[in-house]
Amino acid sequence: MAISFTLLHRDGAARAGLLTTPHGVVETPIFMPVGTQATVKGLTPEMVRAAGAQIILGNTYHLALRPGDELIRDLGGLHRFMNWSGPILTDSGGFQVFSLASQVKITDHGAKFKSHIDGRLLELTPERAVEIQENLGSDIAMVLDECPPADADPARLQAAVERTIKWAARCQVHQRRSDQALFAIVQGGRDPQLRAACARELVALDFPGYALGGFSVGEAPEEMHAALPACAALLPEAKPRYLMGVGRPVDLLVGIAAGIDLFDCVMPTRNGRNALAFTADGPVRLRNAQHRRDPRPLESGCTCYCCANYSRAYLHHLFAAEEMLGPTLVSMHNVAFYLRLMREARTAIATGRFTVFVATYLARWKDDS
Repeated sequence: MAISFTLLHRDGAARAGLLTTPHGVVETPIFMPVGTQATVKGLTPEMVRAAGAQIILGNTYHLALRPGDELIRDLGGLHRFMNWSGPILTDSGGFQVFSLASQVKITDHGAKFKSHIDGRLLELTPERAVEIQENLGSDIAMVLDECPPADADPARLQAAVERTIKWAARCQVHQRRSDQALFAIVQGGRDPQLRAACARELVALDFPGYALGGFSVGEAPEEMHAALPACAALLPEAKPRYLMGVGRPVDLLVGIAAGIDLFDCVMPTRNGRNALAFTADGPVRLRNAQHRRDPRPLESGCTCYCCANYSRAYLHHLFAAEEMLGPTLVSMHNVAFYLRLMREARTAIATGRFTVFVATYLARWKDDS
């Protein structure tokens, strides 16, 4: 087996465990910073490690287009290419089937894209998605799936689920690397019966891990929160569970409470580039004039490099002056905050006080950002 997963503690549905991969052991629940194009935007690998990251995520679609998966393979694989020695999970390009819908033609065979870079065609089939990820050499690869929008009609949802199941089986047949785990993705939108049917078929194929896809694609957060416990319960107890592309700190806590182990999202770095910092007391918008003379650190008690060395006033100045250090420092803090939240959640689960932990955080946050 390319990976193994051990559950250490439970507190209600919340779980804490160890995910062992060829490039190291990951403590769960964990957040994976997103390195779409072989870089976590604005941060060096050393910064990402210092923030507490144990595993990061790369993007199949983007890396296949630029610089090319075969080039990365020839240069020693994604770990060496980007100087990240820890575990890497790569998505399959399935989300781009959703996000680039206007440039995609989907058939049972696969998806054809027009490159957002130069307009050239890229055909992504289940087999090609596996080949790309095997060339990249990630520890965990994802099957190709079809992710329908939140407002998809029942017929389209049904078709997407059927295609996702068939594509997952084709990915499994085509897999060659024994040192790479292939995770399946459960789709079904907001239809609990479709979700259950999709999960049932995929669990029967016995993948080493499972993901919930098709969340945070336009539905209200409350709908996702309500659906997560039942959806997570569809997945095998003894295997890692991954909620794809989610999200805000409150979403992570709700996901952990439902029994999710792995998360990823661009929010820490995307918001960091736009002067929004996440803290235990809620978001801080550093462009606001109130920070112009504020000598306090971004978050009191935070030990990240940003908070240990710079004031809110300095960060406000960097964004006002459009200096590139501002986005780097706030991204660094945001990633550290997300990973600290995961670390504290693991401790709370292990000590049987996860419910109190969540309630304390929710009471401190000034809004749901």
